[in-house]
Amino acid sequence: MSAVVVLLLVLTLATVVGLWVRRREGAVRTSDRGGASGSRAYALRAAGATDGAVTVLHFSATWCGPCAAVRRVVSAVVTDLESAGHRVSDVEVDMDENPQLARDFGVMSLPTTFVLDGAMRERSRASGVPSSKDLRAAVLSASDSPSSE
Repeated sequence: MSAVVVLLLVLTLATVVGLWVRRREGAVRTSDRGGASGSRAYALRAAGATDGAVTVLHFSATWCGPCAAVRRVVSAVVTDLESAGHRVSDVEVDMDENPQLARDFGVMSLPTTFVLDGAMRERSRASGVPSSKDLRAAVLSASDSPSSE
C-alpha cells in the first residue's frame, strides 16, 4: 500500500513540475540587466545589432529544431514593425559559433530570444518559442523606453 502512495506522490509532483515548465516555455519576461559592456556591445555590433534600433537577438544552432519556429516568428514581427515605421533589427547568433556572447547573456537553453533597446540594454527575454503577440509587445515596449532614443 505504501508503494502505491509513493507512486501517486511522485506522479503528482511530476505533473505539477511539468505544468510549471510548460507555462514558462515561450513566455516573454521583462528584464533590465543594464547596458552592454564595451566588449558585449562590440560583439553585438559585429553580429549585426544597430545602435539606436531595437534589436531582437535570438540564439540558435543548426541542430536546434524549435529555432526554425523562432526564426519565422521573429521575421514576421520584425517585418511587420519595420513596415509600420519602427527601427527594428533581427540578429540571429549561432550559439556554437559564438559561445562567449551566449555566456554573456546567460543562455542556458535553445532557443532563447532577447529584446534589446536602442542602447543595447536587455529589456525582455524568452526561452522557447515566443508568440508573435508577446514578442511584438516586448519590441514596442523597448522602442518606447527613453533609453532607445
